[in-house]
Amino acid sequence: MILDTNALSAFADGDPAVGEILSQRERAAIPVIVLGEFRYGIAGSRHRSTYEKWLESHLAHFEVLPVTADTAIAYAAIRVTLRQAGHPIPANDAWIAALALDHRLPVLSRDAHFDAVAGIQRIGW
Repeated sequence: MILDTNALSAFADGDPAVGEILSQRERAAIPVIVLGEFRYGIAGSRHRSTYEKWLESHLAHFEVLPVTADTAIAYAAIRVTLRQAGHPIPANDAWIAALALDHRLPVLSRDAHFDAVAGIQRIGW
């Protein structure tokens, strides 16, 4: 399972529903894009120290997925297809979707726009 930024934030904030979903999965991954977004959010947070400590203690439990040349191909195809269909999604979410396709993993997200990406299974909470 791949977490988007909102799912990672909810997990860091102790959302029991996200914790329950993750506890039922063998594989939990964070795209490097999500890690960057999360770190950006931490940098501006008044609870920066708390979140940095949380990330330091929990990051080892996740696989961090890098962007590869294959990911870039999937990313471009997703952006073109959705733009032509009149359903563009944010660029970072297209990267997340491309990694989900590359690794054949569902996305844990509340963002319904992932549903417009063929081949993606979105799990909400």
